[in-house]
Order: sequence, then C-alpha cells, then structure tokens
Amino acid sequence: MKVSIIIPFYNCPYIGQAIKSAINQTYKNLEIIVVDDGSTLHVEKIDPFRDKIIYIRKQNGGTASALNRGLQHATGKYFAWLSSDDMFVHNKIEKQLGFMQSVHSKLSYSAFKTIDSTNKIVNEIRSRRMGVKAFQKVLLNGCPVNGCTVMAEIDLIKKAGWFDEKLKYTQDYEMWCRLSLHTVMHYLNETLVLYRVHPNMGSAKYGNALHLEVLAVRKKYSRLFALDNKQKQGK
Repeated sequence: MKVSIIIPFYNCPYIGQAIKSAINQTYKNLEIIVVDDGSTLHVEKIDPFRDKIIYIRKQNGGTASALNRGLQHATGKYFAWLSSDDMFVHNKIEKQLGFMQSVHSKLSYSAFKTIDSTNKIVNEIRSRRMGVKAFQKVLLNGCPVNGCTVMAEIDLIKKAGWFDEKLKYTQDYEMWCRLSLHTVMHYLNETLVLYRVHPNMGSAKYGNALHLEVLAVRKKYSRLFALDNKQKQGK
C-alpha cells in the first residue's frame, strides 16, 4: 500500500528537518510530495532532497490549496500530512498503517509531542477513543486532532471533497468535521508526531482571525451534525 506524504511549504526554516523525517520512515512504499506555496525564503533547504521527493511549486494560495495540489498529484492509497515545521517519528507510517488495517479504518489520528525551536520535547498530548457522536460533540467544543497525526484513504477525501481553500487557518478542523459525517475517525494512542510550537506559527500570529473561523465552522457543523444524527435515528 503506497502512502503519499504531503508537505506544504511556505518560507519555513525547518523544512529540511521535516523532509528528512519523511525520508527516514521505516515504511518504504512512500511518495513524498513537497508543495512550495510560492516561497521566497529557505527554498535552498530542499535542494539536498530533490532526488527523493516530488517537488511542486505554485503561486501562494494558503495551506488548503497546497494540500489540495498535493492530493491531486498523489498516487498513493493513503494520505499523510506533514507540516514543514513538524516531524514524524521514524515509524509513524508503519505503525499507523498497521493499526488502520487491523481495525479496517479509512481515517485515523494519533497522540503527539510538542517540541520547541531546538527540538526539545515540551509536552505530550493524548486524546481518547470515541464513537462518531461523541467525537462530533467534542469537535463542537474544540479540535482534539493534530493534522499531522492524521492518515486517511485518499478516496475518502475525494468523496468528501477537497480542503476548503476559503479557510486560511481552520481548513484542517473543518475537514475533520466533514469527514466525521462519512466515517469513524479512529484514535491510535501512540506518539507519532513531533509538533513544533514557535512564535512564527500561524496559530500564534493570527489568533483573532483563527478564532472567527473556528466559530463559523462550529456554527455550520452544529447544524449538520444534528441533521446527520436525526437522519440516522430515522433509519
């Protein structure tokens, strides 16, 4: 089973570490797609890896547009998202794919650790296993899912629709809400991602705009989740 790792990149100084963590996976049936979203800085950090990745450059359009471009070029059965400032642990793909196959899952996420700008581990974040209704209830209060811990069948995303490019900060949160209308999001209680927290990350720089998008997504899906549950009860 081929897995397509998609790395959106925009002016990020950590891009080399992200790519290296993808290349060094114990699972080898991979394609690594780096989507350069119109970067003007740190592009040279990609050069040492050009023979091991698929490199796509596009005009700046935001994370959702970069993910969608990568998905449109992907040839794997599964998709894994890696932000350019984060890293996968060495056996992330192998562990998560094995877990998904064992529970017949189309969609999953995992625990993760936070790191600082020097790769020092700061914290560990865990969630819990939930059914669809409980998961949707949690989503309406906040997002328990770190996007880089997610693995999904690409056909599932094609069925549900691409990432919403109108959303600059919550394209991941909206996608997990949307996918919950299609399938269970299984949780693997193992730390598989190192999530970097630093002053230049989007959630730190654009907190107010992010909050407004979160409120809009919650409003939309509180209605859709209620409708979905009503339809399921009527069957």
